[in-house]
Amino acid sequence: MPAYKSYCWSLGTTSFRMVEFNRKIEKQLELIREFWTKPDFADQQWSENEPLQIEYYNFLKESDFIEGEAQRKAKDAREKTSGLVDLGLLDDERRLTEAGNALLQIAANADFNTNNLLQIPADSFIYLKQLLKLYSPIDNGYVRPYIVLIMALNRLGKLSYDEFTYLLPLAINESKTEEIFTSIKSIRSGNGTIDETIIKVLMDMPNYQEALDILLNNAITEQLITEIGMNRKSRNYDKPYFKLYKALEAVIDTHSDDDAINLFNAVKAVSGKSSILWKQYLFNTANTKKVEKEGFATINVAAEIFNCATEAEFRTQFFKLLHMFKAKSTLSDYFDLNRRYFKTTDTVLFRDDEVTFDIIPNCFFKIAGEKLSELAFVPASNLPNNIALGSIVGEEIIENQIFAKVEELYGVQVRNLYDVRAFVDSERYERFNAMIDSRFTDENIIALMSAFEERRDSEIQAMVTNNADVPTIFEYVLAITWYKISGRKGKVLDYMNLSLDADLLPVTHAAGGHEDITYKYEATVDYPAHTLLLEATLANSTNQRRMEMEPVSRHLGDYLLSHTDEQAYCLFATTYLHVNVISDFRMRKSNPYYSVDGTRFVEGMKIIPLQTSEIKTIIEKKLTYSYLYHIFEAAYNSTTAPNLWYGYEIENKF
Repeated sequence: MPAYKSYCWSLGTTSFRMVEFNRKIEKQLELIREFWTKPDFADQQWSENEPLQIEYYNFLKESDFIEGEAQRKAKDAREKTSGLVDLGLLDDERRLTEAGNALLQIAANADFNTNNLLQIPADSFIYLKQLLKLYSPIDNGYVRPYIVLIMALNRLGKLSYDEFTYLLPLAINESKTEEIFTSIKSIRSGNGTIDETIIKVLMDMPNYQEALDILLNNAITEQLITEIGMNRKSRNYDKPYFKLYKALEAVIDTHSDDDAINLFNAVKAVSGKSSILWKQYLFNTANTKKVEKEGFATINVAAEIFNCATEAEFRTQFFKLLHMFKAKSTLSDYFDLNRRYFKTTDTVLFRDDEVTFDIIPNCFFKIAGEKLSELAFVPASNLPNNIALGSIVGEEIIENQIFAKVEELYGVQVRNLYDVRAFVDSERYERFNAMIDSRFTDENIIALMSAFEERRDSEIQAMVTNNADVPTIFEYVLAITWYKISGRKGKVLDYMNLSLDADLLPVTHAAGGHEDITYKYEATVDYPAHTLLLEATLANSTNQRRMEMEPVSRHLGDYLLSHTDEQAYCLFATTYLHVNVISDFRMRKSNPYYSVDGTRFVEGMKIIPLQTSEIKTIIEKKLTYSYLYHIFEAAYNSTTAPNLWYGYEIENKF
């Protein structure tokens, strides 16, 4: 009897697909270390210890790491930690490895410096080294998915999202990898399709050949269809395919409206994305009412399965479609998961429907490509270890090699690291401005500000990224907004005190920082040289008073004390302003702020609060920073009472 065998690789499991991926990894490493320090658990083993696993689940819930109530707590605990084991951050007993401890230390210290050969944040550098080692057992062998990606981008230059989703994971061994790369080249030149490549890969496997043979040589029954479906979980999931098979036969025989409607209903009974793919293939519409009204006229009569000359041809076509659509459904489910893992390295760009490497990683992998290719299909015994990059690659690559490769690939003169950074910086701003033009239009920013006001969090993350929490996204959108208000002047990517991924989208980490955005302005005819500290919060009512009154003034005061040669003020952006927060900020105009030892002080501080309602007005009216600076200066010098000040001096001015 044929059985399912994996035909593709994937990173992690769908149960480990979490929003705020980086932060959740860091937080869980912190929690699991704390869990093992508890005397009741310290000496226990994880393996086959369901009571302990249940305790860990309960601990995660008590720590507000998870919500809801899992039916099988032990299983959920295993799934929550399985991705960390795959990454080599935990061992099989769920104890932190050397690599896990290194990552946790970086997160705990919020030390995301880029002092490494690839110029990526320190945590991303750990992820990169782990992904270079990460391997999956498959079909009596092993595959390292990230190295397969390196091979693909070295050979093909880039991958479309469809190529990345449906074809790259099929590269599970050396021969299949060559076959997939050849297929991609052929498809790009107009010879062949992704669907044909998937079918070929499946039909080359003995279990699929055996299953087709069974289908061709036996009477069609529900049991037979579930056998040849080779479902990974249970044959019961494939029972709807028997009804689909019979409905297809009926439509071909009768061409009747009733049988067409019955076929449409049979397709709807198929689970998951396979149902959508069948519907798109068999019908000219996905609208139920239209099918019910027009019947057979909605059938896609040009589809190959409706034009088979023999019963054997029909059965073969049905079999291929059944498994191709299943495979495409599975592979599309893995897309987001694979992308999440790859993005942790900050080396891979996902933009404009294309997957490429960022500049310095691209140069590094071009140099190391041959050595890395030798490791693509072998396991790594050093996965848990935090070892040097050169030890993983098998050779020590130095900066001068990177410089030479940048010149060769990008045609720019490079004499030192400064030249490389300047070139990378220029390219990043080009990408950043293009992203603003396409994703952060005035209309989208106004929509986001409204979503922040109403805390439509899932909508916000869908519009920006789900690898950051909403407060972090608010800081990020505020920075973009102010960059646009400032005529896109200044190095806003440096001004943001945020971690950004390779696609220049925000990433939330477990640790916090200081002021949110530090915007530098050079002198113009409209204002002197100065620094603007932008503070962003979504806290409201009494929470805002407790959380923001002290930190905002402290950040500005500390900045002024440590930058005595600068003019600086603070803008406090929020969705809702509490009157006593306004009053406190106004009092800071005349109150001194002292250093910790009391020996130094600044005489007063300028803090301007601003609601998102006014930010939306600024965007709508296309007001510039030059205009706003004078509004803020006049408001600061005003003597209006604090309870009336915001309405008179800020709101009414716009």
